[in-house]
Amino acid sequence: MYCAVYRSSKKPDTYLYLAEKDRFDCLPQPLRQAFGQPTLVLELTLSPARRLAQEDVRAVLVALLARGWFLQLPRQDVGELLHPH
Repeated sequence: MYCAVYRSSKKPDTYLYLAEKDRFDCLPQPLRQAFGQPTLVLELTLSPARRLAQEDVRAVLVALLARGWFLQLPRQDVGELLHPH
């Protein structure tokens, strides 16, 4: 499956995977505002056999098929969301 990956201008180490290049209209408005100006960093083809550095490729594929996007947050942000102080 084709995938375009964008870096956030507002949030360091935050990336957005889109099933269609430059199709930002599928994103919720609050996410678009929080993400800031997207910068295209990579275009690739995802498959269940492909490995990603920080994400489970299957979870990314499911999200892309279901809603057209996947948000990759920095590891510490994910931990804080799951285990707030």
